[in-house]
Amino acid sequence: MKIRDIRATTVTVPLEAPLRHANGCHWGRFVRTIVEMETDNGLIGLGEMGGGGESAEAVFRAMKPYLVGHDPARLEEMRFLIANPTASLYNNRTQILAALEFACLDILGQAWGVPVCEILGGRLRDHVPFASYCFFRYPDPRTGNGEVRTIDQVVENARALKRRFGFTTHKVKAGVFPQDYELEVYRAVAHAFPEDGVRFDPNGVWSTEQAIRFGQAIEGLRNDYLEDPVYGLNGMRRTRQMVRVPLATNTVVVNFEQLAANVLDTAVDVILLDTTFWGGIRACVKAAAVCETFQLGVAVHSSGELGIQLATMLHLGAVLPNLSFAADAHYHHLTDDVIEGGLLPYENGAIRVPDKPGLGVKLDREKLREYSELYQRLGGYPYDQDPGRPGWTPIVPNGRWADPKDDRPVKIPY
Repeated sequence: MKIRDIRATTVTVPLEAPLRHANGCHWGRFVRTIVEMETDNGLIGLGEMGGGGESAEAVFRAMKPYLVGHDPARLEEMRFLIANPTASLYNNRTQILAALEFACLDILGQAWGVPVCEILGGRLRDHVPFASYCFFRYPDPRTGNGEVRTIDQVVENARALKRRFGFTTHKVKAGVFPQDYELEVYRAVAHAFPEDGVRFDPNGVWSTEQAIRFGQAIEGLRNDYLEDPVYGLNGMRRTRQMVRVPLATNTVVVNFEQLAANVLDTAVDVILLDTTFWGGIRACVKAAAVCETFQLGVAVHSSGELGIQLATMLHLGAVLPNLSFAADAHYHHLTDDVIEGGLLPYENGAIRVPDKPGLGVKLDREKLREYSELYQRLGGYPYDQDPGRPGWTPIVPNGRWADPKDDRPVKIPY
């Protein structure tokens, strides 16, 4: 079995409302590049990649000379072919490798008649639990609804997510407004759900001193962890020395060299494994084994997925013995998907691991066409810019906060 062709299609799929974050905004939609890898015996494997609001089609076209004729089972050779540590310094191919690995594993599962999780060692669970993902949001530009800015709006949004999906863990995505305001928000969410776990993520925009102050202020809450309060291992290490809340990261431990540094001198307690950022599902399984050895917690991270990447997250979550926490997912913010059957359903805050061969999801060709045409009409968007604050630049540590009282309308194309 050999790879015969690689095709890429960029889509944009609407969100319920624009999602604000510390470094910008998701402008009411996700832009994702869908990868199809076809073999000489007619199997088609699926991959998916983000890209900060932009298309990655060109880079996958550039991969064809590398991979046409390659055996999709030779994944380790593909890793060095695509992302040789020295050569890939010039083109940062880790995320490209991930999307191609997804497609190869999908092909192998189909060829062997088993779900991907069985290739990775066999499932330990049939459902993967997820946390609510509570963003500050601009109103939906199409309807004017869906704003989340005030404390009451944040709490009501979390209540609605719990009613709708059954979440028992709640993540507050922050770093947008002044720290004292966000502390009030987080306390309000924790007090609204005294039986549930909570976690907080300001995307690494605080100083170490700000992180220590906030971390000490939340020590009495039912925290899963405080995620990326600062950027950098040393800042995390300084914070950890002063705060009695587990620290987590998806930014400063995203490869094995950083994981080794963290093991030798611990700065982070919980490693958030992202199937894209780490270069594939298999890399995450390897990293989780290291974390198991050194008693570090792990969870599954979200980088803004559609159903194909969500499937990779589910297969990863299915096989990790040390999955210590509910996974993250942006998925419940989407209004639709490009896979057959539409959005995968939540059941009591969890999603069932696919049991069909491969990743267990198939493309809905009509939806692929629809959202490809939408991308062609709207184009990309700058993930690291805020449409409500033209000319704004996020700095680290940040002091250029948004005003929580600012309710002016924001113009976002749709």
